[in-house]
Amino acid sequence: MKYNHKYLNILLASGLFLSLNSCKDDGFLDRYPKNEFSEVTYFKSENDLKLFANLFYNNLPFVNNYSADNNSDNMLPATSDALLGGTVSVPSAGGGWATDDWLPIRRCNYFLKRYEQVQSTNKERYAAEVRFFRALFYWQKVTAFGDVPLVLSDLDETSPELYGPRVKRNEVMDQVLLDLTYAASNLPEKGSEETGRLNKDIANALLSRIALWEGTFRKYHGLGDPLPVLQASLTASEALINGGKYRLYTTGNVDKDYQDLFTQTDLKPNPESIMHWAYIIGTLTQGYTRTANENNTGVSKDLMEAYLYKDGKPSGLTSFPTDDSEPAKEAENRDPRYKQTVASPGFIYRIGTSTVAPLAYGLPLIGTSQTSSGYWLIKGRSSDPVQEIANQSDIDAFIFRYAEVLLNYAEAKYEINKTLSQTDLDKSINLLRDRVGMPHLTAMVSADPRPVDYGYVVTPLLYEIRRERRIELMGEGFRLNDIKRWKAGKLIEGIKTVRGMKLNADLRKKYSYDVSKIATDNNALIIVNTNYSNGRKWNDKYYFNPIPLNQINLTAGKPGAYVQNPGWE
Repeated sequence: MKYNHKYLNILLASGLFLSLNSCKDDGFLDRYPKNEFSEVTYFKSENDLKLFANLFYNNLPFVNNYSADNNSDNMLPATSDALLGGTVSVPSAGGGWATDDWLPIRRCNYFLKRYEQVQSTNKERYAAEVRFFRALFYWQKVTAFGDVPLVLSDLDETSPELYGPRVKRNEVMDQVLLDLTYAASNLPEKGSEETGRLNKDIANALLSRIALWEGTFRKYHGLGDPLPVLQASLTASEALINGGKYRLYTTGNVDKDYQDLFTQTDLKPNPESIMHWAYIIGTLTQGYTRTANENNTGVSKDLMEAYLYKDGKPSGLTSFPTDDSEPAKEAENRDPRYKQTVASPGFIYRIGTSTVAPLAYGLPLIGTSQTSSGYWLIKGRSSDPVQEIANQSDIDAFIFRYAEVLLNYAEAKYEINKTLSQTDLDKSINLLRDRVGMPHLTAMVSADPRPVDYGYVVTPLLYEIRRERRIELMGEGFRLNDIKRWKAGKLIEGIKTVRGMKLNADLRKKYSYDVSKIATDNNALIIVNTNYSNGRKWNDKYYFNPIPLNQINLTAGKPGAYVQNPGWE
């Protein structure tokens, strides 16, 4: 759907954004604003509800920069991630807890307290939109901080909730799931909504995502019964699968379809798009193809070794050669998503014209801003030079795509039943494999003899379900949240998460420029950051962010005084 941005423009022009006066002592939610628009003149028509709901659409979780896994074991930015690098400290203020950080939730509550006074048969659909966004905002707060204040009405300066306690995360997430269930029940069916607005399928896509996150977080962190929440994820996923309105994008070209999926300028006809963000030349554009040429990051050796071979087996079981002495050899006979995610020799990185020959990729440009590790991420990057013009790309971005729903379905069903039938696999993960011509996953899959270390035992089937998720969603920003919900911080400690490609003496000689200063370890793997020569150390405090000091001080001595998150004291 190409978004109609006129609503947001009208909203800005008319000054309907809620004004904000900071609470004394900078409380987490502001006092009732003195200069807020008058309820006497607003909340009178359905159009008022629509305009108010438009406030939240810019907060939809789309990805147009596929370096979104820089904060995980998948990627190696030249400048290390602050959290995983151990350089994060407790902020004195801000840190995701400032007044403006809570404003979206307050706006949701303000609307939900007043929308019923409008005489409209469609008002519940706008309430459903706003509850969808409130669920999204509160989930983001819980993923960051764990326990947070749960406020379901807008506050004034006399509200005791201004200094209310942090509520247990499970209770907050129960409300998130209630909001999403309401949204799924009250939003219109796909096709009957106004162009660019939420519908029932979109609510189910977010419910599928969030309930899987919450159910597995509860399970692996020992926070109560995960099964009802996992069932909510499964039910939402099944609604989308059984509805028959979506399928994976494919033309039958196993060597191009995955890459082409992320470089389309119009996702509206794409059957994999549940919702997407549209870019239009002259209206709204982006610039990822240009920045991907010099984004100072790279893919980790750890991720590259996760790609299976074309026989569907890992390096420890495959019958194919497993030579990684040169980039071309390493890329041979791998899951086709390997070459469609990371550049390998021969990749056409700029298509030709009638007068200009196409440009093919050769040796990785190590030691440059193009790739820190030797593995150049090309997912989402177009080879069309028109898309390389700075900030003038009109490649659309997914918000929710069907592939994620299939992965959510498989994982949720496994976590509930401790197994998957072949039918379950064939209607989920094996559809993803079909797109790239990979052998089907079977329920009796052999264990990988060279597994990554989760810090606990993972069955062979669950291991492959998680592997498939890692490969398919690479660069889309899921990985760190996955690690956190699985309580798998141990993954960050793998030495190959901080290593790049192999750069042996023979390969060094093939470079036409000086690469002698590029550091390698005893296995000739590139060391991207010398601070990690011996790897990284995960600290369990990283599962939650610290509470800013001013919020600790603000509530000190009051009922429900905030206690700092564990490890950040």
